[in-house]
Amino acid sequence: MKKVLSLVIALVLALGCTAALAELTFTTGGTSGTYYAFGNVLAQYITNNSDVAVTAVAGNGSAANIDLLDIGDAQLGFVQNDVASYAYNGIRSFDKPVDTFTAIAALYDETVQLVTCNPDIKSVADLKGKNVSVGSQGSGVYFNALDFLAAYDMTIDDINPQYQSFGDSSEALKDGKIDAAFIVAGAPTPAVVDLATTKGCYLISLDDASVEKLQGISPAYSKTVIPAGTYEGIDEDVTTVGVKATIIANEDVTDDEAYAIVSTIFENVDAITEAHAKGAELNLEYASSCGLPYHPGAAKYFAEKGIEVQVAE
Repeated sequence: MKKVLSLVIALVLALGCTAALAELTFTTGGTSGTYYAFGNVLAQYITNNSDVAVTAVAGNGSAANIDLLDIGDAQLGFVQNDVASYAYNGIRSFDKPVDTFTAIAALYDETVQLVTCNPDIKSVADLKGKNVSVGSQGSGVYFNALDFLAAYDMTIDDINPQYQSFGDSSEALKDGKIDAAFIVAGAPTPAVVDLATTKGCYLISLDDASVEKLQGISPAYSKTVIPAGTYEGIDEDVTTVGVKATIIANEDVTDDEAYAIVSTIFENVDAITEAHAKGAELNLEYASSCGLPYHPGAAKYFAEKGIEVQVAE
């Protein structure tokens, strides 16, 4: 009887410990993108070095991730800060404001990369009538594609849009099934690395006037240069625009959990960088500005570092 009682007590204690460990789902992006790779590194590091267990899962991108947090199927998500701002304010394709999420931190620049294997495509204007991947359904890439077309006085009706993940876009470019693809992710992006090394590709550069037009469309855009040599065979700098890859959280994430997440990331930048190169871009000042209100738990950490952020009410 004593042995049975001991086993019961041990089981209750074990269950109690398990319940004390928060388990949060972190929705990222397609498996050939930076969201997924870096998201898994962050999730594993947070889980191993804090009292918060985070599981990274593949996702369909910014808009889809916002939907998942809104309905409670995930608690954390990677998003482009431009798309998150559209959702929060209920503009563009969002019929009404989605205010069930807050920012944890902005982590790194996502560059809008227009990729092709056709040397005759030298400008966004050359996409007219072409088969062009504009990202997966529910991704932020679609918004960026619309903006790029608008900067050249075009609309989605001027191309034959294909809704493909980064990996599928790379394969379709290899097979000649599409003419170009918009890929929005931290550079170098695995899907583009694969394409550049196996077939060869080109990145379309923007002129200053187009950059200014894009910044007029969305203040989230910043001028970005992809250095020569980032991808095999691309030996010149490529001028484009970027947005901020940002972690958001829904209302299920407590203040203590949000604090643990942001502090674990920014107190261990060197260790995270050893696991993924994007860790080298982690910076507190950058992290504290994404155009969204911040989770109170994240804001507490920033305040301890002397940085004030807008806090969600």
